Amino acid sequence: MNIKFRLILMNFMQFFIWGAWLLTIGAYWFQNKHWSGAQFGVIFSTMGISAIFMPALTGIISDRFVNAEKLYGIMHIMGSLVLFSLPLVTNPSTFFWVILLNMVFYMPTLSLSITVAYTALKNKNMDVVKDYPPIRIWGTIGFIAALWTVSLTHNETSANQFYIASAVSMALGIYSFTLPKCPPLLSKTSGKSLTDNLGLNAFALFKTPKFAIFFAFSMLLGAALQLTNAYGDTFLHDFNNVAAYKDTVAVKYPAIIMSISQISETLFILAIPFFLRKFGIKYVMLFSMLAWVLRFGLFAFGDPADGLWMIILSCIVYGMAFDFFNISGSLFVETQTTPEIRGSAQGLFMMMVNGFGALFGSFASGIIIDEFFTLADKSKNWHGIWLTFAAYALIIAVVFPFVFRYKHNKALEDAIQHV
Repeated sequence: MNIKFRLILMNFMQFFIWGAWLLTIGAYWFQNKHWSGAQFGVIFSTMGISAIFMPALTGIISDRFVNAEKLYGIMHIMGSLVLFSLPLVTNPSTFFWVILLNMVFYMPTLSLSITVAYTALKNKNMDVVKDYPPIRIWGTIGFIAALWTVSLTHNETSANQFYIASAVSMALGIYSFTLPKCPPLLSKTSGKSLTDNLGLNAFALFKTPKFAIFFAFSMLLGAALQLTNAYGDTFLHDFNNVAAYKDTVAVKYPAIIMSISQISETLFILAIPFFLRKFGIKYVMLFSMLAWVLRFGLFAFGDPADGLWMIILSCIVYGMAFDFFNISGSLFVETQTTPEIRGSAQGLFMMMVNGFGALFGSFASGIIIDEFFTLADKSKNWHGIWLTFAAYALIIAVVFPFVFRYKHNKALEDAIQHV
């Protein structure tokens, strides 16, 4: 079977699993379980907690001990079992621990899927900068397919979303064992020190200014991504409380409206090689930050009626905001690190974006919203919330070009020139 097709199928299922519940778990929480908003904020932090240590840990394991594709499969099989049990939970405290266990298994698969894909492509003498983005598109299509499946079957507030995700996760786990072999590149005892033998070499990247700054901004943008994941769908659902908007399409099918963001991703993924070649990694990252400003700013002034065009435009801009840092960032790590630590380095990147970044975004936004933007009747001042988030992204964009003084080196330019 064609290697590209096999990796396409892997990416499709990888993000279908996430898309089946990530943006709709809030609706399930508030409208099905009727648990509190404060408790929900803690639940959503599980992604960040697990991403702090699991991607880096599994990266170390795949670099030294276990084939990446086998570890990838094990994670998905275990995650499937946890997702299947999630609807059985009857109290928010237990829900926290079960969803945390699910994220412990799921989060490392994001970086492991990249390691498996890059290794498979390189073993076929293919160019990862040119050939990976069109493959990764199908992950986004999988996310969209999951959102539409859950929305059109009216399962946005139903436990069925977790059963759907569980079934696909089990299928992917089994399928993973048929993927091209991705063996460890370091022997178990090749290191000369405890740090080497434990596979912690990748953490030395923090000593390099370009990587220290890169990882710092990865965390800050990870917080921006968390804001979208946690509040985007809830923002649209809240318009249901306003009589003028109650029967609008955006309120009836918020998950489908939000899926425009993922549709946009497919276009911007294809544009990444061109932008990398034309502008370089630094400015591609800067474009991402400016796109986050627009993403939040348009939400601030949009509504499901006359302002629907602003919500849709915000979703379109999301494609640039997400892809231009996340995908380009993974390519940056791939081309700037040695083969022996690439699995660990990709894990570190995921740890900063989806770990520390997600935690920072969850806790900071929760405090800010409760303190400044929650009204007496418990409704939220969404205009103020989104403008605050836009100001945050703008500050990052202004500071970034002055502190990230990196220019392309030969490794990345050689890769890009073959696009």
